[in-house]
This record gives sequence, C-alpha cells and structure tokens, in this order.
Amino acid sequence: MANLAINGGEPLRKTPFHGWPVFDAREEEALLGVLRSGKWWRFAFGQGVSLAEPEEGERSQVAEFQEEFARFHDCAYGIAAANGTATLEMGIRALDLDVGDEVIVPAYTYIASATCVLQNNLVPIFVDIDPDTYNLDPERLEEAITERTRAILVVHFGGQPADMDRILAIAAAHDLHVIEDAAHAHGCEWNGRKAGSFGRFSSFSFQASKNMTAGEGGILCTNDAAMAEACDALLWAGRKVGRPWYEFHRLGWNYRMTEFQAAILRVQLSRLDEQIRHRQRAAQFLSDRLGPIEGVAPLVQDCRTTLHGYHLYMFRYDEQAAGLPRNAFVEALAAEGVPVSTGYSYPLYRNPMFVEKRFINGSFPLGTPYHDDMDYAGFAERCPVAERACAHEAVWIPQEVFLGDDSDMDDIAGAIEKVLANRSELDAG
Repeated sequence: MANLAINGGEPLRKTPFHGWPVFDAREEEALLGVLRSGKWWRFAFGQGVSLAEPEEGERSQVAEFQEEFARFHDCAYGIAAANGTATLEMGIRALDLDVGDEVIVPAYTYIASATCVLQNNLVPIFVDIDPDTYNLDPERLEEAITERTRAILVVHFGGQPADMDRILAIAAAHDLHVIEDAAHAHGCEWNGRKAGSFGRFSSFSFQASKNMTAGEGGILCTNDAAMAEACDALLWAGRKVGRPWYEFHRLGWNYRMTEFQAAILRVQLSRLDEQIRHRQRAAQFLSDRLGPIEGVAPLVQDCRTTLHGYHLYMFRYDEQAAGLPRNAFVEALAAEGVPVSTGYSYPLYRNPMFVEKRFINGSFPLGTPYHDDMDYAGFAERCPVAERACAHEAVWIPQEVFLGDDSDMDDIAGAIEKVLANRSELDAG
C-alpha cells in the first residue's frame, strides 16, 4: 500500500494554506470611495489647457500613495506607475545613457530586469549569483565591468536585500549608477535601512503575487530630485505638471497608475510591516525545522538583513544527498498539499530571446561596434551557481504560506520528511 499521496496515499496536508491577496472591508471602502467620488484619474484639467494637481484637501489617491510609500521606504520621492517594468524602464531612461552602454544584471531574475535595459538601447551583461542567498554575487562583479559599463542593476531576490555594502563600494570605485529592482522587497531592510533607498533609484512591483498588490502597479522611489522630476515627465508622455497640456518636453510613455489601484495600495501599505515580521518569524521557524533534514538547506538570511520579506522562501535541494531527483521530489511534495515549485527553468540568458538575439528590429542594440560578437549562450560558463539553481537545486515556496502559523510550517517540514522517508516508492515507479 502506497504512503505517498502521489501514488494514491493519504496527503499529509488536506486543507489550503493561507490565501492571497489579503483584503477586508477597508479595501472595499477605499474602492467605493473612489467610485462614488467620480474622480477616477489623478489630475484635473485647469481650464482644459494645463495639467494640474487638485487643491490641498482634494488630493488624489495616487499623490497620497506616492508620498506614503516613499516615506515608508526612506525616500523623498515616489513616482507611481502601471507596473514595475514601467518604473524600471523610466528610471533607466532618466539616466541618459548612450546607445550600447552596458548594465550589469543578475543571471537569476525575472525578464523585466533585463528587458528594461534593452528597451533603452543598452546591453545587459549577466553576473552570477551568491550560492547562499541567490542574490547578485559581489565577488563576481568586478570581472564583468568594462569601459562600457555604466550601471549595476541589483535585484533583492525573494525579499532579501543584496549585499549593498559591497555593491555600493564597487560602484563608487568605478563611478557606476546603482539601480535597485525591489519588486520582491517591499518594506525590507539592510542594516536597518529600507531596501530601495540605497541606489540612484529603485523600482517596486504590485503585481498580483507581490507582497503588496493591487493586481498590477509599480512605483519608482528616489532621493534624487532631478531623477524624480525626469521620471514624472516620462510617466506623462513627456509633459510637465503646471505646463500646457499639449506641451511635450521629452520622449516618454503613458504609464499612469489609476486612482483605484492607489486606493487599494494605501490600505495594503498599512498592513505591510506586520506582515513582513510575521513572514520572517514563520520562515525562521521553518528553517529551524528543516535544518536536520539531509538533502535540504534553506538559503541563508544575511545577518545584515534586518527585515527579510520572504516573497519567496527558497531552499537548496541536494539530489545526491536526498537520493531523489529534484523534479520527482517537488511533484511528490506538491501532492502532499504543499504549494511548491522549482522556480526558473533556466537562467535569464538562456531564454530564446537572448539565444536568438531577438531584440529591437533584430539584434539591436547589439551590432554596435562594441558588441558585434556578443554570445549570450557563453554566459553559462560564467554563471555556474545560476545554472545549478535552475537545473536541479532551487525549490520555492510562495510568500502567502508564511502568513500562516507554526502548525503550517510543521506541515511543510513533515511533508518533506514524509517524501524523503518514502523515496523508495518513487524509485520503484
């Protein structure tokens, strides 16, 4: 008789884990407030000819949210937009870099961390990740810097800030911009300072899976007034607040956030700090439970990470020590009722877009005098940790699970123990 659920046995977990999104009557009231106000768009038209913020006391939800979110993240300015990809694109455009300039990007991240570079006629250069954190490895940074390098795009992957001490020092030594992709890092902290406040600008996402969500949305945060002004113009097709409506100052986009999104996000922000701390406690409890299990090693929370958002809880799976291929392990674990995945199928540079160089009207911005021989497939040799994580090592559990209690963490650990204890059932299959 089978013990494992994947073979017809009884699953260890029969009830769902904590759900997402989290909402209550406050989101409902906020949405209805916008609906009934009839003010569904941030700006008012002054006599139909200029773009103007309404008078104090009638301020929009977007304007309020920008200030509240930026202040919470130790930043002076926030520019809210349609999504986090948009804020990355705008921020990079505002740096005014030259065609063919290079931006360093982690090899293990979502596609937007690289497409924002390409969309601005720049060239992403991939760097491997740290084996303990899956963040950009500072030890590999300097070897990737060339005379064309202009910026380092840091991803605070899974909710853990990257090593900002080392990265900022390297950037300063080479006169490089630092960009923070903080799509996973709402409210997180490095040495007591909020993620998103270290670089020239940062970008946060509010897509449906993120630790704050309105279904979609994004915000750019910065302490640089000139950067904020430039991005505000880029957001509105190159217009400037207070200037005539049909006056355009630079090439931009229409990447606006709606009043409905901002109203939801203001309520979501009010829960953020408590949720971060809850996830961090739950994740630590689970890590302690997994510690003795052979073949499973939770990623390390750096002692300088004072708040880890655990947008993803990740552990390294050792196929040889566990005596079972990772894919078989994950399938069996999911059958026991644990929401789990293997994450990315391959590092970013292995995507067909990079292998085939299908960028802008062909391979542009490659093909410039500096990058005629760029071969993205060659990054595999430079990024062994990212290759290993994708091929057979990384296991992900999503953030909402860690809003549960200790018994939920016990069930996850128990399911892992059960699968490994009954691995012979899978071997036989």
